[in-house]
Amino acid sequence: MSPPASGFNVGRAVDWNLAATLGAKLARPEPAATDYTRRQAVVQLAEAARASEVPVREVTGLIEGGEIPEARVVNRPQWIRAAAQSMRAMTSGGQDGDAKPRAISGRIAGAQTGAVLAFVSSGILGQYDPFSASGGELLLVYPNVIAVERQLRVAPADFRMWVCLHEVTHRVQFRANPWLAEHMTNALGVLTQDAGEDVTAVVGRLADYLRTVRSGGQDDGAQSNSTGILGLIRAVQSEPQRVALDQLLVLGTLLEGHAEHVMDAVGPAVVPSVATIRRRFDQRRQRKQPPLQRLMRMLLGVDAKMSQYTRGKAFVDEVVATVGMERFNAVWSSAETLPLPSEIDEPRRWIDRVL
Repeated sequence: MSPPASGFNVGRAVDWNLAATLGAKLARPEPAATDYTRRQAVVQLAEAARASEVPVREVTGLIEGGEIPEARVVNRPQWIRAAAQSMRAMTSGGQDGDAKPRAISGRIAGAQTGAVLAFVSSGILGQYDPFSASGGELLLVYPNVIAVERQLRVAPADFRMWVCLHEVTHRVQFRANPWLAEHMTNALGVLTQDAGEDVTAVVGRLADYLRTVRSGGQDDGAQSNSTGILGLIRAVQSEPQRVALDQLLVLGTLLEGHAEHVMDAVGPAVVPSVATIRRRFDQRRQRKQPPLQRLMRMLLGVDAKMSQYTRGKAFVDEVVATVGMERFNAVWSSAETLPLPSEIDEPRRWIDRVL
């Protein structure tokens, strides 16, 4: 299915070159390390990405071809440039993605996007990009890996393998199921299209949402997606856009939860200190952040992503424990077999519907 003809205005409204350049300049300084430490981290992460492929395939039962692609190990500015290029591809849908944006608004949007990417770049450990020019690329951000393993006081080799297990799982998910990238693209097309709605309709929905919140109720949207910043976003969206947002949120929850499951399922044979790493990593996620950082995390959806990890892992853990990984893999059959928003927290409902 091709993207909506009227969609993907976001991709053409941002000066992506400015976003990449400014974002790289604004990136926070990387943790102090010797040249030897940096070289060792780069080499070990590349090796761990290769070594992760076999246990990921064995645990998931997803076979995505014989060749194991090389990961690209990058620093923060390099990740920002790659992320800007990926966002350009995602939000343009292949439709004139290199077209020049409007001068003033495009530069403003580019500067804002660059600032966001700079903020996010210090927390990204790795990322599989299914929209890269090469058709899919695994990026590992070595300064952030070094920073986190120091904070957790864990064995660097074990932690690097653990991180790679998560990111390689994403690579396997997309390469074994090519329809996933198109499904994301189509949903993004609906979210970014210009619906041409009357402003009064949007204001009316926002007023209804605020009345619902004040009365202590919830809107009729997707359960946990109906509060906080996501609730506000949904309040001003048209119904097709709400459906598309729910599709992306549910897919993200599934992908992250599945990767979290795999990270732990490989066990101590691959990562000897896996139990210690998981415990300390989860404790790190739960620590309170300074007020400004908490606000930024909320506005950028970082806390929503944390919820995706925990809720998604609980879903995958329960389904796999109930029916086994082979039957769980029916989830990858098509968009129709993905969990519904109401099923993420009630895995039995997904089992009854799909299996």
